[in-house]
Amino acid sequence: MSEQVERDSMDFDVVIVGAGPSGLSAACRLMQQANEAGQELTVCVVEKGSEVGAHILSGAVFEPRALAELFPDWEERGAPLTTPATRDELYLLKDAEKAQKLPNALVPKSMHNTGGDLTRYVISAGNLCRWLAEQAEGLGVEVFPGFAAQEVIHDENGTVRGILIGDMGVGADGTPKDSYTPGMELRAKYTLFAEGARGHLGKGLISRFKLDQGKDPQHYGIGLKELWDVPAEQHEPGLILHGSGWPLAKDTHGGWFLYHAENHQVVVGLIMDLSYRNPWLSPFDEFQRMKHHPVLAKHLQGGKRVAYGARAITKGGLNCLPKMTFPGGLLIGCDAGTLNFAKIKGLHTAMKSGLVAAEAVFEAIASGDEGGRDLTAFTQKWEQSWAYAELKETASFGPAIHKYGTVGGGAYNFVNQLLGGKLPNLHDTTPDYAALEPADKFEKIDYPKPDGKLSFDKLSSVFLSNTNHEEDQPSHLKLLDPEIPIRENLPKYAEPAQRYCPAGVYEVVEEEGKPRFQINFQNCVHCKTCDIKDPAQNIRWVAPEGGGGPNYPNM
Repeated sequence: MSEQVERDSMDFDVVIVGAGPSGLSAACRLMQQANEAGQELTVCVVEKGSEVGAHILSGAVFEPRALAELFPDWEERGAPLTTPATRDELYLLKDAEKAQKLPNALVPKSMHNTGGDLTRYVISAGNLCRWLAEQAEGLGVEVFPGFAAQEVIHDENGTVRGILIGDMGVGADGTPKDSYTPGMELRAKYTLFAEGARGHLGKGLISRFKLDQGKDPQHYGIGLKELWDVPAEQHEPGLILHGSGWPLAKDTHGGWFLYHAENHQVVVGLIMDLSYRNPWLSPFDEFQRMKHHPVLAKHLQGGKRVAYGARAITKGGLNCLPKMTFPGGLLIGCDAGTLNFAKIKGLHTAMKSGLVAAEAVFEAIASGDEGGRDLTAFTQKWEQSWAYAELKETASFGPAIHKYGTVGGGAYNFVNQLLGGKLPNLHDTTPDYAALEPADKFEKIDYPKPDGKLSFDKLSSVFLSNTNHEEDQPSHLKLLDPEIPIRENLPKYAEPAQRYCPAGVYEVVEEEGKPRFQINFQNCVHCKTCDIKDPAQNIRWVAPEGGGGPNYPNM
């Protein structure tokens, strides 16, 4: 349809796709530089969520290093950092009842959240982004929530020249409804892609410009998170718990977190590597039964679950980090993969990538650049940054765990950090989807029924994510071959989409005595796991109509 309609167009100096920490940090720094130089600059941020923060999901324990560089007076400005980290605990869960608390001396330094010169905070990443958007608008940035970037605009030479906003009001059959509004072209000298993990435009750009050439395949985890209101007497603001082990099998890598935030709230979650082998695994159900372990349950009992969400995490680190520049634009934050998984933190490094991108872009525009160049100056600035140094020091973190397991890999990383990252750099060259093995090699997992107190089902969880999509629109979950789920994935892998999706989007239903693959796209929380883990790489996630998806409060 995009070729058949006449579209309005708006021109900016810089367009930024995604109002997350990297995109908003870039927007703020761009305008700071322009205002300091007395130069007029037009910057636009588009966000597919119904509001800024609606699609933001992170743990999160936050290091304010990049924030302090962006706004040294962030406390006076009222940044939502109110709960300093006070105490760390790290556990290895041995079974459903037993656990071993690790002494502080054996905890890798990257996992320490208290002590040292830098205070860390338990925060809501969504609220941080809402605050950053306010700062950006105050500086003169135009922020447009509810608009989904659907396509990249390229000129005749292939250079990126902006984005196309998706059409609104298209029916499920692809024809315009009475409410139809064609999407606009937003053209720019430079476009920054800050979509978060597995951004669909970023994925296309990496492929088109071969940005991952010579790099390990990117690796991902799925992060599931809940927000709980708990009784005041069992709340300890700033308490930080991490752990691994049960209920995950030894060859399934991941870990959990539980943080005491402000206002008598606790956040709890599981991060599970998407390199797992067993197609019977359900990350959602592993998370639900995990909460019954006494180490976690004592923090949640008597409380009320008030929010749920899930999101893929780009966790491959330096070995998987693609080239971040191309003619006319840059990839920043988790769209590229700047998260430091050794710390289980990515907000600070995403923000730093945005700051470095803004400096490179402004430097070019201020010199009279009309756009469209490959800003190699960014690469030099990025590789000289503390964020890059963090990624370089921990490059082997993920591969060591994949190769030696949670305990062996943890020991390797502990020693490697003691030696300042001097052990050999390890690699994992198997894509996450290719790690999945046939279902007949494993026993089917019989997950316990949720009790409605500590554990819950998928549909009630999706309800708490406030997910909504206009039902009469084309599905944003595209099958390259509609026959593959039943013809290939069902007999070989027991169609794993039924289990790896944390929102009940995919089902195999019986119809006239035959199995049929059903996609309930209205449930989609935009985690992107299907795009990553489908063994046939047959599912393509694209942005739905703007404003659709989850509406996360305080997540």
